[in-house]
Amino acid sequence: MFPSLYISHGSPMLALEPGASGPALARLAAELPKPKAIVIVSAHWESNELLVSGNPRPDTWHDFGGFPKALFEVEYPAPGDPQLAAEVVELLKASNLPARIDSNRPFDHGVWVPLSLMYPQADIPIVQVSLPTRGGPALQAHVGQALSSLRQHGVLLIGSGSITHNLRELDWHAGPESVEPWAQAFRDWMVEKLAANDEAALNDYRQLAPNAVRNHPSDEHLLPLYFARAAGGDFSIAHQGFTMGALGMDIYRFG
Repeated sequence: MFPSLYISHGSPMLALEPGASGPALARLAAELPKPKAIVIVSAHWESNELLVSGNPRPDTWHDFGGFPKALFEVEYPAPGDPQLAAEVVELLKASNLPARIDSNRPFDHGVWVPLSLMYPQADIPIVQVSLPTRGGPALQAHVGQALSSLRQHGVLLIGSGSITHNLRELDWHAGPESVEPWAQAFRDWMVEKLAANDEAALNDYRQLAPNAVRNHPSDEHLLPLYFARAAGGDFSIAHQGFTMGALGMDIYRFG
């Protein structure tokens, strides 16, 4: 059975400058059998309702600005999987989660940046599930539980976000050894609660975790963690690190 993963996808530049995350993601891919398909929740598809991508040939969406031209030339031509998308919708509906297909959705960078480092051949079909942010951690856990059974059928489930995500406080010139104490304290608290399986604390992280709102002014980059945690098994750390002083690059495995 496949695990589920939570991947901190960093800046879009990770695709061209993978740093320590590139080898960590490649190693993770090498440790697993090749998945039949991938179902992924990205921080960059916020929505009001629950949507599932049914696009058979999704475009690579460069959903950012101000980066070098080379980044806008990166393509990730993995196929979609409309049949699996329909199955995902049915699994969600069976768990009282109304969902519908979006047939036009492209791959945002929360999908193609980390997957280009894990599976550079771009030959594994991908289905994306949207992130209804207002539902908070509880909704993401419900979605993860609803789709957990796919792990028994060769499907890799991934939540793509960032364990810390305050872009206004990043130091773009900081080296990998430079870590802001307020970011590290939050990351360490999250790891402690994940290891202890303390669901109540995790769900109330905005009130309980140190510097929670400073690390996540909005919580769309943390919510995919709750999807991955609920979809998978026992927690373990696949990779830890920071970039730009305060952008956590941790990768967690569940199962």
